[in-house]
Amino acid sequence: MKWLYENWFKSTIFLAIYVLIFLFLFLFQTNFSLFLIWLQFVIYLVHQFEEYVLPGGFLEFLNKELLGSAESDFPADKKFSFWINIPIIFVGYPVSAILSGYIDLSIGIWTAYFSIINAMSHVGMFLKHKYNPGFFISLFLNIPVGIYTIYYFVSQNLISLNSHIIGLIIGLLVQGFVMMLGFKVLKPTIKDN
Repeated sequence: MKWLYENWFKSTIFLAIYVLIFLFLFLFQTNFSLFLIWLQFVIYLVHQFEEYVLPGGFLEFLNKELLGSAESDFPADKKFSFWINIPIIFVGYPVSAILSGYIDLSIGIWTAYFSIINAMSHVGMFLKHKYNPGFFISLFLNIPVGIYTIYYFVSQNLISLNSHIIGLIIGLLVQGFVMMLGFKVLKPTIKDN
């Protein structure tokens, strides 16, 4: 597991390119709404690439700037990062997209809402701390593509209003969970250390 903790994020750009090629080959012209759901996954992989690889440094930013730690790798470390990102992004996004294709399109809309909500937190951090790893992809991809996806789904009447509300609530809950882990679970450990 240690190797995965140290290296999972290095796969993000390659996986993003690979999935994007398949999306354009097999979904772009045949099922544009499903393409948009899958695109949330691709964009989030690129977002993670900015956070952890180029320029990287999100964990140090989180620890020092947001949590107030003197250490760059405490309390949030690569193991913590792995267990936050893998279930939500590497599992939750593609499983939701697969279920959107096979069961109901509405299952994946939460990914667009979460992408926007999470990206807005990066914009908020920028206002206080200036650049933070993940900011540029948030501003130029997560937010506009997320908004366009929701707009497209609304304008084409693809899913019900209730499905949008549920998607928004799920997006808020996931973001709330991530923030709760940071500020209610990790931050208190700094005082105990």
